[in-house]
This record gives sequence, structure tokens and C-alpha cells, in this order.
Amino acid sequence: MSKNYELLRKAGKDLELLFNESAPSPQGDGEPVHLNGGSRVREEVLKLIQRTFLNGVPGGPRRVVFSAVDHGNGCSWVCARAAEALAAHVESSVCVVEANARTPSLHRYFGVSPGSGFLDAMLQQGPVHNFARPIRGSNLWLMSGRALPSEGAGILTSEHLKVRFAELCTEFGYVLIDAPPVNESAESVLFGRMADGVVLVLEAHVTHREAARKAKENLETANVRLLGAVLNKRTFPVPRALYKRV
Repeated sequence: MSKNYELLRKAGKDLELLFNESAPSPQGDGEPVHLNGGSRVREEVLKLIQRTFLNGVPGGPRRVVFSAVDHGNGCSWVCARAAEALAAHVESSVCVVEANARTPSLHRYFGVSPGSGFLDAMLQQGPVHNFARPIRGSNLWLMSGRALPSEGAGILTSEHLKVRFAELCTEFGYVLIDAPPVNESAESVLFGRMADGVVLVLEAHVTHREAARKAKENLETANVRLLGAVLNKRTFPVPRALYKRV
């Protein structure tokens, strides 16, 4: 058994595997990254949304945080792909939220400018729905982000956050939060407490076992539900079919 697969098993009971040999990096504003990928990627993303959102369990997760173990594990790409796939399989509105104020990049995966977003909703008055925008006229909405201004320090730990998040969940059928890495920010835990749980993103051949263990312990200590884990950028040195026989 590979070390990465064993690491995933230690991270959570439900394993969500995303095979992605060439996950793209966000380009400049207005230049959308191709999110569809190959058939293998589409298959694994579909498994992810089916097991996380569309599992048929009454009262299943509808507000989910996506957070990496470490910066650069591909969390924003995974969150964007999951949101796009979920919107294509449900009639309800789906809102994907940029909650990483340190390195916001989610908007670039949809080829749009940063615009207003969740941080603006925290700093300004008005219905939270006004800070979201539809993507290509579909049921998928984006609350993009921008770097946190100096005057906004501490707003994500305020009671106002809980109020705004509750409004967001009332306005949209599904809410996916692209949060900072668990091991680098307490904000992921904060969002996780308000949401239905967290999907942890690990990077194959990069994420260390101890880092994944620490992330899992941080979530457990805060009583945040770990819904599953995504192993991103996994490659197959031998044909995939052989792995199914192991």
C-alpha cells in the first residue's frame, strides 16, 4: 500500500480520491482555467460530490468547507471543480465562496475579476446575496475574494461572521467554502464549526504524514466533522486497472 494512500486512510474514514496528473494553476484575470480535465478527473470529481452531497441521506451536508493541509495542495482547484460539478447535478443554487483572504485565487478558475465577495459582505451593509454573482448565467454563484485590508483584521472572528454565514446558507441551496490551509490558519476551523463539515485536501508525494495527522487532530479538537479527504495530483506509475486488484 502506498504511503499516500495510507496517509489518506489516517486522515478520514471516507476516502475521496481525485486523480489529477496536471492540475492547472490559476492564470491572469479574465483567463479561465480549463476545469473539466480528462474523463478520469471528471469521474473522480463526480464521486466526490456524490459521496459528499448527493448520497441520498436525509439532512446530508449542504455547507462544506474545503481546506488543504498546507498551502499549494490544490484546494482552490478542487473546490472550484466540485462546485461546478455539483451545480450541474442539482437544481438548487450553489455558491462557492472565497474565504482565503491571504492568497485569494478562486475567481481566476472561473475567468473573472476579483470583484466583491464575502469579505466585502463582512465590511459593508446590504443583503449578502448582493455580493455574489452568477457564473455564466447558471445556478452556480461565486463570492470571490480579495486580500484582507488592514482595517479588516479580526473580522473573521467576530459574531458578525456567524450572522453573515447564516444569511449565506439561507440564500443558497449549497455553499462551498474555499478556506485557508488547516495548519496555517484558524479560520478553517472557524468556518468548519459553522458548516456541516470539512473536506481535507492533500497533495500526493508532497503532503507529509505528520502534517496530515496534525490537520486531522486540529479539526477533531475543535469538534469539526471531517467529511473525507481528497488526494490531489495522484499519478499511476503502472496502469490504474492493476491498482484495483491490489
